Amino acid sequence: MAKAAVKVRFYRFKNRLKEKCAGLGTGSATIPEELLAAAEAELSKMAEDYPDWVSGLIVKLQEQHGRCVDTPEKRKEHFEEIHHIAHDMKGQGGTFGYPLVSAFSDSLYGFTQSGGTLDDSQVELVKSHIDAMRAVIRGRVSGDGGEIGVKLTESLNQAIAKHTA
Repeated sequence: MAKAAVKVRFYRFKNRLKEKCAGLGTGSATIPEELLAAAEAELSKMAEDYPDWVSGLIVKLQEQHGRCVDTPEKRKEHFEEIHHIAHDMKGQGGTFGYPLVSAFSDSLYGFTQSGGTLDDSQVELVKSHIDAMRAVIRGRVSGDGGEIGVKLTESLNQAIAKHTA
């Protein structure tokens, strides 16, 4: 039995994304200088407040760590909360001039998502991450941190190697 020929139609639609973005229509999109300056000023203000703000998240991490120590039977729940806090922190540090906080939070985030064994060694590794982040914020170690940043990163990497071996 022969099959009937199939007709195929190809439709090419105009990309109207530019038109939908705040009525920009055709032409190049530009942001007014005064809006850009206002946004940069607001970001700078937030960057000044970041160490105080992130200190609150570090305290929450410390509380969850303490709960891991005090109630080992509920470590899975506490690790999940640590995982969520680390997720919130990992994208923020770099935005506000503290990429080490982002790097350490990203490491903690990856470490806590594995769902492996939650023994005392793993809890100590959480503490190592928290201590590294606290050192960055207390010392106001911005940017890559130079020599201090290298030492903090090496110290955390040594703790990771020790507790994951």
